Amino acid sequence: MRIGIIGAGAAGLAAAFDLSAAGHKVVVYESAPFIGGQASTIPVGGSQLERGYHHLFTNDKVILDLMADLDIAESMKWYPSRVGTYTSGKVYKTTTALDLLRFRAIPFLDRIKLGLFALRIGRIKEWRDLEDQTADYWLRERLGGMAYEKVWAPLLQGKFGDFYDQIGMPWFWSKIQTRFASRQGIRGREMLGYPDGSFDTIFDKLRSVIESRGGEIHISVPVTKVEVVDGMATALITKSSTGEQIREEFDTVLSTVPSFSFPDLVELPDDYKKRLTDVHYLAAVVVVLELSQQLTDFYWMNIADPDVPFLGLIEHTNMLPKDWYGGRSILYLTNYLDRTDPMYKMSQDELLDIYLPHLKKFNPKFDRSWIKKVHYNALSAAQPIIGTNYSNAIADHRTPIKKLYLANTTQIYPEDRGTNYSIKMGRKLADIILKDAQQNWRTWK
Repeated sequence: MRIGIIGAGAAGLAAAFDLSAAGHKVVVYESAPFIGGQASTIPVGGSQLERGYHHLFTNDKVILDLMADLDIAESMKWYPSRVGTYTSGKVYKTTTALDLLRFRAIPFLDRIKLGLFALRIGRIKEWRDLEDQTADYWLRERLGGMAYEKVWAPLLQGKFGDFYDQIGMPWFWSKIQTRFASRQGIRGREMLGYPDGSFDTIFDKLRSVIESRGGEIHISVPVTKVEVVDGMATALITKSSTGEQIREEFDTVLSTVPSFSFPDLVELPDDYKKRLTDVHYLAAVVVVLELSQQLTDFYWMNIADPDVPFLGLIEHTNMLPKDWYGGRSILYLTNYLDRTDPMYKMSQDELLDIYLPHLKKFNPKFDRSWIKKVHYNALSAAQPIIGTNYSNAIADHRTPIKKLYLANTTQIYPEDRGTNYSIKMGRKLADIILKDAQQNWRTWK
């Protein structure tokens, strides 16, 4: 088969890897000037750095298996994480379960309740039993008190804004499951994975292998239309750098574009289209600071305070060597915003004017002169809002158009979107496409 793939992110490249391994010709089109999607990188201090913070958990088995298939498993290294939480005007260490007992932002009995409650959720195995309730309601009813009001409520509100009370409980459940798997005992801190050479190590090897099998990966080439004849996808229309429209015929097409973009490429039946357009995405705005000095002692800082205008601080070089980045401390300031939020439309400098005064809350010595370079990245489709009973609303990977498939972050469930699960979905789609082709061959024969 000749298979066209729209998008060279984790899902698209993982699908291309497996489809090319099965002997099929794959052609991948990426509108951006780089591969890797949300895990793509920029050069910083002689090394590559992700535009948005990235790490792996110990139970991210799919991406680890892929690295083994690519013969780069040894590139993955594991580092102890150090976690803090900012609330009530103070930073608290919340790395281990024992740290919760010292978390004086809430009364002692609430600390005990918070720790036992996390264990309770970790033991829940059937997420489907949680589907009809929001995380906000479930946590208020079963946890409540200061443990909820001072910790989980502001974190939910900080991440999802006005949509915080619409998030289905399976999303929260999956977060707890992932983090429990990465902790080594009650005294142990979380262990996180990061590949030598950045996530480029994975994506560059994927590209190399795909191309060695005769596959093609075209960057800066947007797809403008999926051509359909008699209810079947037959070709892709792309736009060249000169603006020329180019038509390429394919036996099968896989799209990995966001749900709100997909209807722009192809006419779809109303019921399927509604499943796509009903999903609301939050945008991500990430500011990366190259600092001359360390801001905090923590890798990950949860912000449980509505007065701070960003969601979290991720100090990359508190887990990874500064030497990789020319001796500078690397700090991510991250935020999820509705695309209608005025902050989403602000320039880098406008955001810095709002953000920087708050850094003194984490280190009173912070001075703007510490900043040696700034990088800005905005993603319009970063976090889909996953509501209750979402399994009934997911758009099928097999679209109503024959031989046209869709794989994007709205279809990752109950897990949250992430590189591991995007790769899992991409490999799943490759398997679906191959099985469908085999079934059609038997029918035609």
